[in-house]
Amino acid sequence: MNNQVIRHMVIFNLKYPKGSLEAEKFLNEGKSILSSIPVVQNFGAFRQVSIKNDYDYGFSMDFSNQEDYDSYNNHPLHVQFVQERWLLEVDRFLEIDFVHALT
Repeated sequence: MNNQVIRHMVIFNLKYPKGSLEAEKFLNEGKSILSSIPVVQNFGAFRQVSIKNDYDYGFSMDFSNQEDYDSYNNHPLHVQFVQERWLLEVDRFLEIDFVHALT
């Protein structure tokens, strides 16, 4: 996996009503905090529009390689965000990580 870009995505529901000020604050602060980690590329925060699943929001980001992904997971800002925000405000989530299947 070393020279392959890793796309890290998480879809989630918050403990707040969909579209609430609290939800918007979580998305905005999540983007601000997580995208400031130097190894994070192409960060995006999303709202679900499909009726095919029941998750409301998503974060997506890319990492150049496994080392950068591991660095992100252990970065103090990520750890703090998970401990102080994610675990308290997220109701449920699904995390997925992909590399390109075709070259």
